[in-house]
Amino acid sequence: MAHDESAQGLLKESSTRRSRSSDRGDNAAFDSDSDLDATDYIDREAARPTRRSPTASFEPNTKGKKRWCSCLFTTLGRRSRCCIGVLAGMGILWVLLTATGVLVYRKAQEEPPYGQSPPWYPTPKGGIAASWADSYAKASKMVSKMTLAEKVNVTTGTGWEMGLAVGTNAPAIHVGFPQLQLQDGPLGIRFADNITAFPAGITVGATWNRQLMYARGKAHAIEARQKGINVLLGPCVGPLGRMPAGGRNWEGFGADPYLQGIAGAETVKGIQSEGVMATIKHFVANEQEHFRQPWEWGLPHAISSNIDDRTLHELYAWPFGDAVKAGVASVMCSYNQVNNSYACGNSKLLNGILKDELGFQGFVMSDWLAQHSGVGTALAGLDMTMPGDGLGWADGKSLWGPELSRAVLNGSVPLERLNDMVTRIVAAWYQLGQDDEKKFPRKQPNFSSWTDEEKGVMSPGSPTEQEQVVVNQFVNVQANHSVIAREVAAEGTVLLKNEDLLPISRQGLSDERLRARRDAVERATGKRSEGKFKVGIFGEDAGPGNGPNACKDRGCNQGTLGSGWGSGAVEFPYLVSPVEALRKQFDKSKVELSEFLDNKASFGKGDGSLNDLELCIVFANADAGEGFTRWADVSGDRPDLRLQNNGDDLIVKVASSCGGGTGDVIVVIHAVGPVLVEDWIDTPNVKALLFANLPGQESGNALAEILFGDTNPSGHLPFTIGRTLEDYGAGGKVLYLPNGVVPQQDFREGLYIDYRHFDKYNIEPRFEFGFGLSYTTFKFDNIVVIPQRRKTPYPLRRPNPAAEPPSYSNDIPSKEEAIFPPEIRRLEKYVYPYLDSTDDIEVGQYPYPDGYDQQPPLSEAGGDEGGNPDLWSNYVVVNVDVINDGPVAGAAVPQLYLQYPETESETDFPIRVLRGFDKVYLKPGEKKTVKFNLTRRDLSYWDVVAQNWVMVTEGPYEFSVGLSSRDLSISGTW
Repeated sequence: MAHDESAQGLLKESSTRRSRSSDRGDNAAFDSDSDLDATDYIDREAARPTRRSPTASFEPNTKGKKRWCSCLFTTLGRRSRCCIGVLAGMGILWVLLTATGVLVYRKAQEEPPYGQSPPWYPTPKGGIAASWADSYAKASKMVSKMTLAEKVNVTTGTGWEMGLAVGTNAPAIHVGFPQLQLQDGPLGIRFADNITAFPAGITVGATWNRQLMYARGKAHAIEARQKGINVLLGPCVGPLGRMPAGGRNWEGFGADPYLQGIAGAETVKGIQSEGVMATIKHFVANEQEHFRQPWEWGLPHAISSNIDDRTLHELYAWPFGDAVKAGVASVMCSYNQVNNSYACGNSKLLNGILKDELGFQGFVMSDWLAQHSGVGTALAGLDMTMPGDGLGWADGKSLWGPELSRAVLNGSVPLERLNDMVTRIVAAWYQLGQDDEKKFPRKQPNFSSWTDEEKGVMSPGSPTEQEQVVVNQFVNVQANHSVIAREVAAEGTVLLKNEDLLPISRQGLSDERLRARRDAVERATGKRSEGKFKVGIFGEDAGPGNGPNACKDRGCNQGTLGSGWGSGAVEFPYLVSPVEALRKQFDKSKVELSEFLDNKASFGKGDGSLNDLELCIVFANADAGEGFTRWADVSGDRPDLRLQNNGDDLIVKVASSCGGGTGDVIVVIHAVGPVLVEDWIDTPNVKALLFANLPGQESGNALAEILFGDTNPSGHLPFTIGRTLEDYGAGGKVLYLPNGVVPQQDFREGLYIDYRHFDKYNIEPRFEFGFGLSYTTFKFDNIVVIPQRRKTPYPLRRPNPAAEPPSYSNDIPSKEEAIFPPEIRRLEKYVYPYLDSTDDIEVGQYPYPDGYDQQPPLSEAGGDEGGNPDLWSNYVVVNVDVINDGPVAGAAVPQLYLQYPETESETDFPIRVLRGFDKVYLKPGEKKTVKFNLTRRDLSYWDVVAQNWVMVTEGPYEFSVGLSSRDLSISGTW
C-alpha cells in the first residue's frame, strides 16, 4: 500500500508521539489510524487466493492514461525512439514522484499535527438511541432469520449498471427485505425524466432561509419516492469550501461549518419527512477534485488530506454532527485519504468519531469505488459498499460480495460485525417507514439511469443476453415544485452592488427617472435620446446556448449556467434563460430590446449599435464540477477565480461602450463559487451587481422577479469574495500538481478558512461572508442576553445507552449457505454473494489489528444520536429587535457571531464564528424580535488533550449581531 512501515511500528511510534503531544497540549491527538497497513495484510489473507491486493496488476483507466500519457498516445504511430524517450521521461518522473512522495509522506507523519494515532476498534454497534429503538427491534427480528448470503446481499452493491438506479444492493427475499434503490443527487434526481432541477446547494445556502432548506428537501424526496427511489445520495456538506476554486463546493451550502450544518440538517429533515433515506456526504475532507481517487489522475493512490484533531472537529466534521442529530439514515465516506488512511477504511473516523462520538445509528456507505480493501473496511466501520465492483468500474470483481461470504466463513470478518452492518441498514429502512408497501411498493424504479428509450434491459452492465422490458415509464413527478425552485433561486440571489438603479420597471425606468437620466446625458454629451427606453442584453450566459443538456452530466460551460457538472447534476426538464424571461416581461411598447448573446466583445466604444443604449445588462459565469469530467482548462477544480469564456473582458467592453460610456450597466453572475470582480467593479457606470449563484430550472424567472422588484433581494453570500486568490491564504489553493505518488495536502491553516482567515490576517475582502443588500434597510436594537444554564468546562457525563443493541449468535454459519444455487441464471459481472466452492475455506487465526479485542474508552463527547445530549442543550438565549427602517417590505437576515473570551491559556480562537442566523420578513416600519438559542456545542471548542468539547468559563463571551460578518452593529456579553 502507500505505507512501507509495519503496522506495529507505526502504532508504537504514534503512541509515543501522542504522549508527547498531550504533554504539549497541541493538536496531535487525531490523525490516521494504522488500519490501512494492518488490514491490508488481513485482507489478502482472507481473500486468498482469488482477491488481488489493492495495488496488484491493476491498470489505470482510460481517463488516467489520457491525462498523463497524451504525448505517448500521439507518438505511438511515429518514430519508436520518440516513444522510448517519452517512456523514459515518464519513468524518470515516476521515480521523482516516488522519491518526493516518500519524503513528503514521512514528513507528514513526523510533524506533530499529522502523526498517526491508534486505530479505533471494534465498531460500535447500532441501537443505543431511544429514537431508533423500535426500528432496531424490528430489524433484529428480520436479520436473525437471514442466511449468510442474504446478509451479504444487503451490504453489497450488485455492480455498476446492474440495476436501473445508480446504486442497488440485492434483496433478502425470504425475509421480505427488498432491493434498495440509491440515486444521486443533491439538487434533483439524476438521469431521470420529468423531474425538477432545483437550485444547487450553494444557492440554498445563500437564502439563509431554514424553511426553504426544509421545503426543497421535502419536494426533492417526494419526487424520489414517486420515481421509486429508497435512498437519496444527498445532501452534501463536504467539501466545506476550504479552497474557493474547489470543483464541488457548489454541491454544499457554503464555506462555514455552522451554515453547512443547519442547511444540511434541514435538508435531511425535509427529505426524511417523506420516508426517503437521506445520505449526508462526503465524510470527510474531500476538498478538491485533483487526485481525489486512484488512477483518475494517473496516480495509484488518492490524495491525503492531513488534518489536526481540533480542525477536524470544529470545521470538517461539524456539519455531519448536525445531520446525525437530525436522524440521517446514511453517511457516505469519501474518496480521499485522511492522514494517509482511506476515509472508507479509517477506523478512527468511522468507528471512533462517527459511530461512537457522534452516536450515528444509520449505515456508512462508500462513495462509488471508494472502498480499497475488503476485510479492512468491514472492520473499520463500513456497512455498505457501492456500487459493488471493487477496484475497477464495472468489472464485477467485488471486494465484498462472495469475498465477504468467504471472510465470514473463515473468521477473518467476525459474524458479529456483519450482523451489525446488516442491522444498521435494515433498521434505517424501518426507521423511515419503508416497510409500508403502499408508500414504497416493492417495485423497480420507473425510470432507467442508462437509457432514454422506453425499453431496455434490467442490468445493462452485463454482457449476458437479457430480455427487453419497459424500463422508462416517463412518470411526471414535478407537481408544483417549480414554485419552490423559483423561490429558492430568487432568495438565493445576492445583491452585491446597487447605486440607485435597481429595481427597474418593466417600462425600463419610471417617467420621472427616465426624464432625469436623459437630461443628464444631454448635459454631458449634447445628445438627447428619444422614444422607447433602449436596453441591451449581453453575454452567452443570458441565452439558451445549445440547451441545458447539451453536454453529458452538464460537463461544459455553454449557454446560461444553471448548475455545476458531475454526479450532482440532473437532466433539466427545461431551463428558463434570462433573455427569455426578460423578453416576455419588458413592456415592448415602452422598451426597445437588443440582444448580443455571445462573449466575443467584438464591439467598441464607437459602435453605433451600442451608442444609443441606455441600460445594459451583461451576464457572465464560472463553472466547475466533479473530477471525472474536464472542460476547457477546468479539470473539476477551477484553475483560478476568474470569470470564464472571456467574461471579464465582456463586462469591461460593455461598460465602456454602453451609451458611449454613459449607459447604466447591471452585471449578473452565475457561478459555482467566488469570482474576482476587480477588473470592473469600480467602473462608474457599473451601477449594480447581482450574484445569482446556480439557480436551476427557474433561473430567468427568478432573476426577473429581482430586477423588476417583485421580490426584494434577500440573499447573502455563503462565502467570502476576495480581491485576489492570494487573499484566501496558502490553504485556499488547490494542489494542481502532485507532490508525490501519494499526494499530501496539509491543512496547516487549521481553523482559518474563508472569513476566519480574512479576519485573522486583517485582509479587506471585496464582499465579506454574509453580505447582501436589499431594496430596503434594516437596523437592530435592544439586544438581551439571557443565561439558561451556568458555565461549566465540560458537558455532563456521558449517559448510559438508552437502548441495548440487538444480539445474535456469533456461531459461523454453514458453508452451504454460501454455495451458488444451481437454479439461478448467472449474469456476467453481476455481484452475487455466492461461492462456487467452499472446499478451500478453513477457519483460521487471522491477525486482527492490535487492540481489536480491547474496547477503547468511549468518548465523553458521545452517548446518543448527535453526541452527548448536553452538547445540544441551550445554555444562553440572545434576543434582538430587527426593524425595517426603509421604504419597502423585505426580508432581513440577522446573523449572530460569537467571540470567545480572552484567556491566559495558549488556546487560539478565531476572531469570530457564526453561531446563529434567521430570516424575517418585515413591512416598512415593522419590528420583530429574533431569538437565538446557543447550545453548549456552539459555545465550546474541541480540547485535543481532554478529547472533549470544552466551554471557556473565565471571561465574557461576546455575541454580535448584524447583516454580515463585518457589519455587526449591536452586541451583548455573557
